[in-house]
Formats: sequence, structure tokens, C-alpha cells
Amino acid sequence: MKRIGLLTSGGDASGMNAAIRAVARTAASMGVEAVGFERGYDGLVSNTWIELNARSVSGILELGGTMLKSARSELFRTEEGRKQAALVVQENRLDGMVIIGGNGSQTGGYLLGQLGVPVVGVASTIDNDLYGFDYTIGFDTAVNIAIDAIDRIRDVAESHDRVFVVEVMGRDNGSIALEAALATGADIVLTPELPFSIPELITRLHDDVMAHKKHHIIVMAEGAGHAEELSHYISANLPVECRATVLGYVQRGGSPTRFDRILASTSGEAAVVALNEGHSGVVAGTRDGHIVLQETLEAVTRRNLLKPELVELLKRVSI
Repeated sequence: MKRIGLLTSGGDASGMNAAIRAVARTAASMGVEAVGFERGYDGLVSNTWIELNARSVSGILELGGTMLKSARSELFRTEEGRKQAALVVQENRLDGMVIIGGNGSQTGGYLLGQLGVPVVGVASTIDNDLYGFDYTIGFDTAVNIAIDAIDRIRDVAESHDRVFVVEVMGRDNGSIALEAALATGADIVLTPELPFSIPELITRLHDDVMAHKKHHIIVMAEGAGHAEELSHYISANLPVECRATVLGYVQRGGSPTRFDRILASTSGEAAVVALNEGHSGVVAGTRDGHIVLQETLEAVTRRNLLKPELVELLKRVSI
């Protein structure tokens, strides 16, 4: 292996830069050239890239976002676009590609692999929804940002005897909501995976109010509903003031945590080693405390469920 390509795609996640750094420096240590395509698959299709070496990735480990930028490529979604991308790989004499991203990005990597391009992914998404991994790059940072925000909101809730509905990211996976709720002692957590009933929620809040509990924190994953709508409904049906806070994109930015920096570094290194050993169609990430290679097709087609032990813990402590 003499030359490899790298790109970051889809939603940015804190730790992507640390993964870029690990890929570039691991390649350099093996005498392999590395180039980074800018703006995800758009850059690959348009052949827009920069050289990556040990010095060019210096000072980025602690930065959020991605130095290579990211975008969702409509052209790459077409067969013509993917063929053009494969041609770019060939023209640049690349022996393989490292794809840093989540479900959509790794699906793109799988399709590129079907055209004969060796591809190894790095599991990176704040949603933590890639099957086969305990945690993906960016998830820990996103949860810690949510925790900090909820802790601050609780101060306001206590001061004003209010109910707050805090909406966090997670369209199809409620992992951020679940872990943030557990870590902050939230009263109620609503996720796409856990069935809930609005009437039952209102009954529970009513009982708490009657028991003189004046403030509540409800953590809601975006895929479970809308904080503003729920807030208005609660205010209309109970003698309490309810406010909604949508954390939104603040969860995707900022300096990565220690966990995400190390996970990104070990996963990036593993991806380069895997390519050099002839692997393709796999994604590098962590499971049971070890870096593993998960089959890409399985990672993107199977659903990563909420951790059952945390769901059981929630049932016991949220009373």
C-alpha cells in the first residue's frame, strides 16, 4: 500500500479531527501517502483534495468539526456519481479509502466498495446508531454537552417551580436522551424506542404536583416528538408553567472529550492498518473495550438498540 484517500461525510462530530490526524500519522509512520478529499463525497467526485502528512494535521486533535469539511452529496447518490468517484480513486493511484462518518457515510463507502475500491470506515456519529459498536466518535461529547445544559436548566426549573422539556438530538436512536437523562437525574425520558403515552405522562406529572413536587425535567429525543408541542400541552392540562428548550446543533460542536479523542485516535489507526492488511467493507470502532472491525453492510442495515442495562436502570431510578 503506497497511497490512500480519506474523507469525512454526513453530520460532523467532535473527534473527527482526531480521527483524521490518526489516519494521516499512521499512514506516514508506514511510509504511505495520504490525501484528504474536501466536503465529503462531493470532493471525491470533483477530485478536490489536499495532501495530509504528520505536520499538516498538527494541532487539530482538540478541535471540533472537521478540517476536511463535510457535506451531503446528491451527485454521489447517483450511479453516475459513484462511478466518477471510483474513477477519481483510480486516477489518483489510491490503494484504498478511509471513510469517517455515520450510517449514510458508511452506506456510501459500501457502495463505493462494490465498484472495486477497497474501503474501511471509521464509526463517527453523535447518534451512536451504527450496529455492532458500543460507542461511536462524537457521542460522548454530545452527551456531555447535553448534561451540562440540563444541569443549568435544572437550576432555573428549581428557582421558578417550572417543568422543562429539553429536546436533544436523536431521530431514530434515543441514546443521547437516555444517557443524558440518567446522568442528570431527569424525571422523565422520551425516546423513539421506548413506548410512552401522553395521557400517562400527564397523570404522572399531576400526581407529582399534588405531592408538592414543583419542578420537573423531561428529556426528549427529537425522534420522539417536539418539545414545543409537548410543553404547550402540559401547560394547557396542568397547573404548572412549562418551558421547552431545544439544544439542537450545539451538541455537535465543541472540543471533544478525552473519550472521543482516544476513540477517534485508536479507530483511525485501526482503519489504516486494516486497509494495509487487505481488509475492505468493514468499519472500525469499539466494542467491549476493544477496537473491532464490523462488516459495513451489517453496521448500516441492522439497528443499534438502546443498551438494555441502562433501560432497566432508568426504570429503577426514575420513580
